[in-house]
Amino acid sequence: MTDETVPSSNHIGQLNEHSLHAALKEWCTRPGDTLESRVGNYVVDVVRDGLLIEVQTRGLGAIRRKLVHLAAEHRVRVVYPLVVSKSIVTYDADGETVLRNRRSPLRHKWPNLFDELVRAPELMATPGLELLAVQVQVTEMRCADGSGSWRRKGVRVVDTRLEGISETRLFTGLADWLSLLPSTLPQPFTHRQLASAMGVRITTARRASYCFRQLSVLREAGRAGNALLLELAPIERVAAEQNAAMST
Repeated sequence: MTDETVPSSNHIGQLNEHSLHAALKEWCTRPGDTLESRVGNYVVDVVRDGLLIEVQTRGLGAIRRKLVHLAAEHRVRVVYPLVVSKSIVTYDADGETVLRNRRSPLRHKWPNLFDELVRAPELMATPGLELLAVQVQVTEMRCADGSGSWRRKGVRVVDTRLEGISETRLFTGLADWLSLLPSTLPQPFTHRQLASAMGVRITTARRASYCFRQLSVLREAGRAGNALLLELAPIERVAAEQNAAMST
């Protein structure tokens, strides 16, 4: 495997709409793997001895049933990109003339995984299922040909190209997800305190707490004014304290 990306044409008309998916699949493929293989009722991106690998660049909720079914009989790894740096290049309708080239302020962190997992929190604790989060730098290619959404004033996203990989993190079960809860959190705590400790927006903190509450890791502990108070369930609090002690 290599952290280098596959070469890509700069001509907007020659871009593959799924090049990020293809590049990540190539990155995680090793000699001897088989690609696009049928396993039961599903086609899997990469099949390795004892391991099924599925690359998903968006919409974990869309494949939740597939992942749960496969994990019932196999070890399954989902490769999911987390964008930590993004450049946006906008082309004219001719597909060649660059109108704008700017860097997005987007800077995702590990807790931003909850922005996606909120649609399928059970995947965090499904036996046999693991998630390999990959911090990526990308270039988003857009075309101002009038066919895009009104939100983008007719500009459409044509492709997202992988430029590099900076770090990976493997989550193999609930204990790994629990490690994303900062050890500095008071007990109980508010969503605002959780957001501050994680370094994310409060929307992401609320999504994280929803995921953990669905899995009975967090529970409601009353209110402080209008703010909901949360606390770790007893057994999870012990596990969090053990994780914090091991990391010091």
